Amino acid sequence: MRPVFTLFVAGLFSLVLQAQSNLQPASAMQPDPPHRDWTAGWISHPTAPLRDPVVLHFRRALTLDAVPASYVVRVSADNRFILYVNGKRVGDGPARGDLAHWRYEKFDLAPLLRPGENFITATVWNFGVYAPVAQFSDRTAFLLESEAAGANSISTPKDWMVEVEEGHTPLGRNAVSFQAYMATGPGEQIDAAHYDWNWSTPAGSGAAGAWVPAATPLRDSIYSHVNRGHSADTTGDNAWGLVPDRLPHMEYSPTSTGQTVRTELPALKAFPAAPVTVPASSHVRLLLDRKTLTTSYPLLTVSGGKDSQIRITYSEALYDKNGHKGDRDEVGDRTARGFADNFLPDGGAHRYFQPLWWRTWRYMELDIHTGAEPLQLESLTASFTAYPFEERATFQSGDPELDKIWEISWRTARLDAHETYMDTPYYEQLQYVGDTRVQALISYAVTGDDRLALQALSAFNQSRIPDGITHSRYPSSLTQLIPTFSLLWVGMVRDNWLYRPDPEPARASLGGTRTVMDWFAGYEQPDGLLHELPWWSFVDWVPTGEIPTYDAKGESCVTTLQYLGALEDAAALENGLGDPLRATRYEARAAHVRTGLQSKCWSASRGLVADTPDLKGSSQQANILGVLYDIVPKDRQQEVLHRMLAIDPGSTPDGILSASYYFRFYLARALEHAGMADEYLNSIGPWRKLLPLHFSTWPEVPGDTRSDSHAWTSHPIYDLLTLVAGIEPASPGFATVRIAPNLGTLPALTATYPHPQGTIKVEYHRAGSGLNASITLPGTLTGNFVFHGKVWPLNPGVNQIQAQ
Repeated sequence: MRPVFTLFVAGLFSLVLQAQSNLQPASAMQPDPPHRDWTAGWISHPTAPLRDPVVLHFRRALTLDAVPASYVVRVSADNRFILYVNGKRVGDGPARGDLAHWRYEKFDLAPLLRPGENFITATVWNFGVYAPVAQFSDRTAFLLESEAAGANSISTPKDWMVEVEEGHTPLGRNAVSFQAYMATGPGEQIDAAHYDWNWSTPAGSGAAGAWVPAATPLRDSIYSHVNRGHSADTTGDNAWGLVPDRLPHMEYSPTSTGQTVRTELPALKAFPAAPVTVPASSHVRLLLDRKTLTTSYPLLTVSGGKDSQIRITYSEALYDKNGHKGDRDEVGDRTARGFADNFLPDGGAHRYFQPLWWRTWRYMELDIHTGAEPLQLESLTASFTAYPFEERATFQSGDPELDKIWEISWRTARLDAHETYMDTPYYEQLQYVGDTRVQALISYAVTGDDRLALQALSAFNQSRIPDGITHSRYPSSLTQLIPTFSLLWVGMVRDNWLYRPDPEPARASLGGTRTVMDWFAGYEQPDGLLHELPWWSFVDWVPTGEIPTYDAKGESCVTTLQYLGALEDAAALENGLGDPLRATRYEARAAHVRTGLQSKCWSASRGLVADTPDLKGSSQQANILGVLYDIVPKDRQQEVLHRMLAIDPGSTPDGILSASYYFRFYLARALEHAGMADEYLNSIGPWRKLLPLHFSTWPEVPGDTRSDSHAWTSHPIYDLLTLVAGIEPASPGFATVRIAPNLGTLPALTATYPHPQGTIKVEYHRAGSGLNASITLPGTLTGNFVFHGKVWPLNPGVNQIQAQ
């Protein structure tokens, strides 16, 4: 998403409503129930600013006669922490949330403990006004509680020391080399001459005047919490509503940093495979290409080079002199632009730069100025991080382009999934409803893991404002409201109910879906159409900007179509999980709205659904939704969709505005609805056209896209499983399955799908106009196989079908 109409609203309601380690974290072994009886207290530096940018180090000694079988701690911080034991990284956190739902992490430290003296250390930082937009904050603080008691307890605040790290600072808004909306937080600078290189070792304890006893972070907040779930606090004034992090810890594993593809000195091209030396009094650049985009923590280690300056720029792609990207593989004289960090060596040995937060890049440029001493570049490594999804689904068709589309879609989905789903890992790192609905469905279909999706469902529910609708993105410290995204959230709730075996998350969301639908009822006009909505009225990007548009009376067919879809979703949820009487009211409203859309927005003479009741313009979006919700008469739906299929993203044939990659997700749903799913493989031409440009992840929009990695464009991986392989739930909870393949011109296909009971496996081979199918269902799963309008029952185990 882009920041148009972002609302800088700091209302009190937005406050109130508001990894992977080298250990096996305790939270990964057994989910932690809510911890209510906290005995630990929050701590901070006694004199450092509580809300301005700061990096702190905390430490405490622990002496053990013997290493216990387990040593469990619960840890949190504001903004974030990285925890170490004896200099070894344990993990980081907390996972993002708002102040009323502030996560804590759980770790077992025993594998890193030793008999005798141990050092438990943590880096805690708060980037203040430079913090990511997704980051809520009250004040800089740290909390650790150990389950051990007595002398073996290391719970804060007892015996904890703290120092300000003067050598590690945020770069503010100057770390981006072009004008773009960046919501990810700041670049970082490490000034080696002022950095405490021994802070996490026993030697660091002797720095005179730097280490002081940690103190309770006093504050003058306008609100306070003393409810259950909050830690001990001698002030009686505690801002963080602590809840356990239900997610697994993020992956943290080695990954390639690529190779140097351009530099002024040929000898430097050996880096990073081998150490190299940059001569004194020189200016050189090393451009590295890792071939695919990554989200990783880079680690650059150098020696010598006092008074050198290293600027590290991270770029999704290279730019020509006119600022265009083009073929992502092309280097030539193109340049890296974008997000950057600074490293200032002090001449010491084995100095290293690693940012506190991960970076996104395919290309990395090291821009190095040396002083009077040469600088040795010793190594450049990286640790990949993302949500630890496992790719369990497979799709094998013999078409190498489809294989590549699957690969790129999965990489895009992975890089846009961390502690929350993200629209883009480079620019914003924000969880938007529109993007997240697509991402959650990919998670269900490819991984069978619903934990990140449940986080999103809950976050959006918690984001609701007193009027009733959700925020458009959450968590977000800047309020942004896109009312139509609340309608998509209702659809997300229904998706979860349909795909996942546990109905309770959907049932728990019904209170939220009701306030959303009640809010929209206030904008429903007597003719059934919605009046113009407040805040940012957004449905999709189009070549001329965005839609929807409104007529002189302030009515829109496009927003009303989305409203109709949400009424259908809400009615199904109430019938299945909630209040049948409310479902009846939704169904009556849906009938009224449908009548209004059919009479005011469908033009039989043009054979199109208009964007507004004055019939002055049309878009793919309106006609896709018009088919999906039967505003287009059944006997004309295929005619309309054939016209829509001829329109490429970014074009406007006959004045019809084209849909983005994102909205073509709904085109796929409309094809299935109209009995045209066999046309799906012909509809993904826009993705095939991207392959010669060597994208490693999918872009946000066609042409000169801002973002090279946008998860809303990765939906073909979901479509290939659900439309082409044809595997979909036939009843809530995926209790039964419907398998209706649509191979297009493919001669054969094999696919697997992670069902809650196990793996569904399908094998298809064309036999003239028919199809030989072998379908294996796990556990007690039953369902139907559908081909050319005929239906065959499916039973648990292997099913052999010769379909004609």
